[in-house]
Formats: sequence, structure tokens, C-alpha cells
Amino acid sequence: MKFKFLAIIFFAFTCFSSFGQKLKDGTYTFSIRDFEYENAPIVAKCKVVIKGDSIKVIYTDSTLTLIKYGDVFDEGILIKHRKTKQWIIAHSMKDMNAKEVGACSGGPMVIDLKKKEIWYC
Repeated sequence: MKFKFLAIIFFAFTCFSSFGQKLKDGTYTFSIRDFEYENAPIVAKCKVVIKGDSIKVIYTDSTLTLIKYGDVFDEGILIKHRKTKQWIIAHSMKDMNAKEVGACSGGPMVIDLKKKEIWYC
């Protein structure tokens, strides 16, 4: 009986710690940060639209040169990467098991839902 109770507590803790950070459906303002310059100031601002597991990042600044105001910066599926436990913008469910994440790696983009930051390279 004690084992069953402990198993339920462990399962609940695992679920809440894994998914507790996910934001509710809505539109948010995020900062875009350059992964190569981790301590540099914020590079740009964007609008992030979350609906269920889908995410769309819309550029709302004018500081980057290869993208225009209102362009889609990235979009996909908001999931946690299994290996690193970081939230990523996946383009397929296979990205959950990607060898590497982060824009400089060529893998899915990392998104920090607590700090409201997207890291690109």
C-alpha cells in the first residue's frame, strides 16, 4: 500500500515538474537573444502565440537585418527535449529526441518560458 502511494506521488511530481512551466494559450512578448553572445543585451522583441502545443513566433522589432517586422521568426510544436529537459520549438515530434538543440547546433530552437526568451544563432 505504501509503495502504491509513493508511486502516485512520484508520478504526480514528475508530471508537474515536467509540464508546470508551460504557458497557457495566449499571446506573449518575448525577447530574442543571441546564443553566441549569452551575456549580451537583448537583441530584439517578438510576439509568441501559443495555442495548445502549437507555437508561432512573430518578429516585432527592427534590429535584425534578415527579417522584417511581422515576419514569422519560427513556428512549430512546443515540447520538452527529452535529453536536456529544455523547451524547444520542434518541427516534428522526432525533434523531442534530437541529438542537439539550440540554434547554433542546427537543431530545434530553445525557448525559455520562465524568462520569456528565445535563443537563436
